Amino acid sequence: MENFKPGYLELLEKNTLKKKVQEGINRLEACDICPHECGVNRLELEKGFCRTGKDMMVASYSPHFGEERPLVGSRGSGTIFFSYCNLRCVYCQNYDISSGLYGKKATEDDVADMMLELQEMGCHNINFVTPTHVVPQILKSLEIAATEGLKLPLVYNCGGYESLKTLKLLEGIIDIYMPDFKYTDEKKAKKYSGIDNYPETAKRALKEMHRQVGDLVTDEKGIALRGLIIRHLVLPEDLAGTEEAMKFIGEEISSDSFVNVMAQYHPAYKAHDYPELSRRLYMREYEDALEIAQKYGIIPSRKF
Repeated sequence: MENFKPGYLELLEKNTLKKKVQEGINRLEACDICPHECGVNRLELEKGFCRTGKDMMVASYSPHFGEERPLVGSRGSGTIFFSYCNLRCVYCQNYDISSGLYGKKATEDDVADMMLELQEMGCHNINFVTPTHVVPQILKSLEIAATEGLKLPLVYNCGGYESLKTLKLLEGIIDIYMPDFKYTDEKKAKKYSGIDNYPETAKRALKEMHRQVGDLVTDEKGIALRGLIIRHLVLPEDLAGTEEAMKFIGEEISSDSFVNVMAQYHPAYKAHDYPELSRRLYMREYEDALEIAQKYGIIPSRKF
């Protein structure tokens, strides 16, 4: 990691980062930061689907040891959890954060200080959790932190419902993309997460992320430096569409993709209102998902 230099430092030196920051802030005036494209003026504190105006809300920040092994290493991933979300998952396991019940207002200076503090703690990276709806504000925080000595890789930890325009704004800034690939069926995405056209939107986003950063690259200790990590949460009764998801990843992204096939689904939030989501996975369902991944040449990482 000693020889690693994140892309945002090069952009800072060329003054390109400042331009990206301003572009992002300008887009809040008629917000199109995520695929909802609500068009509200968040600079005037109007709120759209994400329920977030001009200001960021941060639920917590700390070294986190429950993430994927290449992120955690020995000193943890420096996570910053942002409140609110551009999804409405009925089974959200962080619903107190995503619904805004938990969190405090944070300025760009506050978040910059969090990044620098996490770096001082020895974290291997800065991990933005649910960052989609506050990308412009994060970029401003990054500009401040980078000027003051931040030099860690950045992780964009998201739900996969991303705008290509916003991802292109992030090109050269994000080192590690970590999206969910939640569904391959549009009706299920609408029913369980309240969003339109999720499968095609997520597929386009995954392709763009991979174009920018490629397959996962680690240092000699196995710590992630750059690349794509894909999460796929296996749902009961194959509601996530694992076969199509793995086929797409294996054939249209890369069979060398780092794919975390996750088995930790449990009924949370409003899941008990849906009989098909009101139970944990059967072991056979998870084993089937692993076999499907291997069928398309993917060696899945397991996270329980």
